[in-house]
Amino acid sequence: MSIVSVLVLRLRSLIDEHNLSRGGLCPQCFILLKNNDKSLPFMLVLGQPFIELSSVSSTNIYAMEQVRAKVAVAGTAFFAHEQTAGRGQKGRAWSSEPGLNIALSLLLEPPAKDPSRGFPLSAAVAMGCYDFYKNYAGDETSIKWPNDLYWRDRKAGGILIENIVRGSAWEWAVAGIGINVNQVSFDPSLPNPVSLKQITGRDFQPVELARELCSHLDGRFRQLARGHWMDIWGDYQRALFGLGQRHRFNWEGRDFEAMVEGVNQDGEILLKGGDQQMRFVHGSVVWKGLGSVSPR
Repeated sequence: MSIVSVLVLRLRSLIDEHNLSRGGLCPQCFILLKNNDKSLPFMLVLGQPFIELSSVSSTNIYAMEQVRAKVAVAGTAFFAHEQTAGRGQKGRAWSSEPGLNIALSLLLEPPAKDPSRGFPLSAAVAMGCYDFYKNYAGDETSIKWPNDLYWRDRKAGGILIENIVRGSAWEWAVAGIGINVNQVSFDPSLPNPVSLKQITGRDFQPVELARELCSHLDGRFRQLARGHWMDIWGDYQRALFGLGQRHRFNWEGRDFEAMVEGVNQDGEILLKGGDQQMRFVHGSVVWKGLGSVSPR
């Protein structure tokens, strides 16, 4: 699909959504039509269009199907009121009661085309979720490496990013986001879930929150696209769950305790156990919980 076709489709969506036939120009259209940053021509807005689905197996699967059918439009958000087969990290199921939570996937064109440089995009998405959630849950919000959303020591949401690479080119990323909003009863097998309703005592409109989330994600995506990765990385470090604390980990069947010192620019977690400095890629070490001593 040509850039002209993409722009026409996006403009039609924005015109319909903002009733532009009545006059006026919405902020999204202004960004689309007159982007003053010459390094980012035709940069589209994340969450435009915003498509609601009554029920799907998985929003990520649905979004990937749009790519395979060659009808994908960068920036599109797919929101599901019900997921029958939601997915999380490492092939785990993501369970969510219908109509109560955020189940959202966004189609992204990665600013970097090298698939080995995936962590900056992952961190930007995580920070967009953090920015959104902190507005409601407060300063006890954090990101558990690499991109789980936490409140205190409880999991509030998760992110699953799936990529489409052709040859050596990273063409598409699908960012799937699940956030607990109004659900208060969870599968007993889940160790530590929490929802916004449990934190605040309030009921929310998940669709409205999902649209708000898209605006935060858009801000972080633009920050990344403009080359401000170091700012995102610094924010990620400050938001990191367990930073400066001793935690228990398991590596190749061996349990150990170590201090969480941060995450490097390649996305490896940095740990210190005694005099030993360690770093691990995602999936090579299992985070087990707090250690016996937790200094700040």
